[in-house]
Amino acid sequence: MKRSWVDPPLGQVRQVVASALAEDFGVQGDLTAGLVPDDATVTASLVARREGVLAGRLAAHEAFLAVDPAVSVSWNLADGDRVTEATVIARVQGPLASVLSAERTALNLLCHLSGIATLTRRYVDETGGASKIRDTRKTTPGLRSLEKAAVRAGGGVNHRASLSDGILVKDNHLAGVGIAEAVSAAHSRWPGIPCEVECDTLEQVDQALAAGADMILVDNMTPAQVADAVGRVAGRVPVEVSGGVTLETVRAYAEAGADLISVGAITHSAPILDIGLDLER
Repeated sequence: MKRSWVDPPLGQVRQVVASALAEDFGVQGDLTAGLVPDDATVTASLVARREGVLAGRLAAHEAFLAVDPAVSVSWNLADGDRVTEATVIARVQGPLASVLSAERTALNLLCHLSGIATLTRRYVDETGGASKIRDTRKTTPGLRSLEKAAVRAGGGVNHRASLSDGILVKDNHLAGVGIAEAVSAAHSRWPGIPCEVECDTLEQVDQALAAGADMILVDNMTPAQVADAVGRVAGRVPVEVSGGVTLETVRAYAEAGADLISVGAITHSAPILDIGLDLER
């Protein structure tokens, strides 16, 4: 399968798939599939049950191959493509027992990641391109790289993949260090790495700018307050919005002038995109 720029690292995908299959197979393997004759083969289709955005092809593909390299999967669509009800996403061929053993793991990953891509695209569409939708670290433990790839497939952009990827001075950090001191120390210890400061008030926005912050994160502000913050920043650094953003309010935040809008819900609360495996008889 040809890989794309949205795919997560292959090694991490294989690690996730191996863990998921071990969980599903248990100690004795797929007992029910053992009832199927060894020479039984099948052709099946992965079919969307409703409208959405596809993500997770690589994970689903690896799940089938990990169970049995004799299973082949031919994809009709790429991650990021829109699907409608009854869209045939892929064809699966191979030993029936192997296909059935891999089915649930492949679909669990494909449906979950496509659900993230679908919800991300809804947020992206709501902004009309005025702002970029950004994810957070509110991800499923062990699945972060896959979920962040799904965000990219949905048209969003990624925040830090780990705590070592960037500097974000949040309100709880400020309980022990001032804004000016934190920004100065960050620039001194890690030159070249942008330092973002979370601001709960407009006064903190002014302090962060004066301290030389590289990005301002305005948290739990109204669209009117965000517009005020954007005016104060005046384009000197990017402004990111976070906190309680919904599909109903995201456009207002975009119109307030935010460069980025972070939405934890796109990873921690996305419903699955219903996709099924239909056998061709």
